Amino acid sequence: MNGGFMYNSIDVAARIKLISKSKKIVLRQMFNDIGMGFNTMANMKTSMPKADTIAKIADYLDCSVDYLLGRTDKQEVNK
Repeated sequence: MNGGFMYNSIDVAARIKLISKSKKIVLRQMFNDIGMGFNTMANMKTSMPKADTIAKIADYLDCSVDYLLGRTDKQEVNK
């Protein structure tokens, strides 16, 4: 159980947009660089991306998966 916490794909998309903007990363370029279609963001309006997709995005944005999922407000990756 996750303690009743629900992950919302729209919230994940919002965090991706927020951190990419703060790092001046163009989403279209990011998705191209990691081998995904730009429609990945549009798909988040209706469904949660797969774990490996979230991990690739987090790696590219140099932030933690937990940050993208809203489990923490700390962007840093635990190394």
